[in-house]
Amino acid sequence: MAGISIWSLLLIFAIVLLLFGTKKLRNIGGDLGGAIKNFKKSINDDKSNKE
Repeated sequence: MAGISIWSLLLIFAIVLLLFGTKKLRNIGGDLGGAIKNFKKSINDDKSNKE
């Protein structure tokens, strides 16, 4: 990662944490995980239907 140090990433993470709070970030993470899970499931279902 050219030009971005670990300290910069930690500072950005701290600012995001202060803006949104831990509960909202946890909900966003759960929603994102569920979306990825459903996407993978639909891809696998589509592959099995084509065969």
